[in-house]
Amino acid sequence: MISWPFSTIAAPPVEPMNIAIKFCGLRHRGDVAAAADAGARYVGFVFFPKSPRNVGVEEARALALEVPPGIAKVGLVVDVDDAALDRIVSRVPLDMLQLHGRETPERVTQIKARYGLPVMKAVGISGPDDLLKLDAYVKVADQILIDAKPPADADLPGGNGLAFDWRLIAGRRWPVPWMLAGGLTPENVALAVQMTAAPQVDVSSGVERAPGIKDATLIAAFAAALG
Repeated sequence: MISWPFSTIAAPPVEPMNIAIKFCGLRHRGDVAAAADAGARYVGFVFFPKSPRNVGVEEARALALEVPPGIAKVGLVVDVDDAALDRIVSRVPLDMLQLHGRETPERVTQIKARYGLPVMKAVGISGPDDLLKLDAYVKVADQILIDAKPPADADLPGGNGLAFDWRLIAGRRWPVPWMLAGGLTPENVALAVQMTAAPQVDVSSGVERAPGIKDATLIAAFAAALG
């Protein structure tokens, strides 16, 4: 696991990019407003009690109703059962579900059929062998999110501020839309996109001043780094 990566390499000036940004782990109205002002294409709400970004169903509903039209509202869940998903989907006006646990391809298919929502499946990467897991998920998920694999003793499946070696996916393409995540910050996101040609990026801890506390200045700087 690498927690830099390439942090000592300065990204050269970049031309404005048409990169879709997902700001994840939003917990307050100000977070939603800052993400919208920064041109977010997606905002994410985390339903995972161990996370410092966790929100309750009614909190998430109130936040989702603040999201301007045109920004996709994503609900992040981790290995939840149908009963938990029923509560979330019935109350929160989501546009997409993000599965960030150990859900199998079969479970992805079940969830898509049950809720009629697009599903993004997160896959953790730390080495070349992990890329093989993507093959099964691209056949059933609407999008994939390529994240850094958490350490074995980590409490969180994502949002750990870690990154993987971006060279592992340089030049790779998949038949469904994909998103790069893991350790992205205003300082390194332009370089990450240049190295991977990622069309979409996801950020959570990289725009926080403390775990779970988003910083509007960092949100704006992240977007500005992509032009």
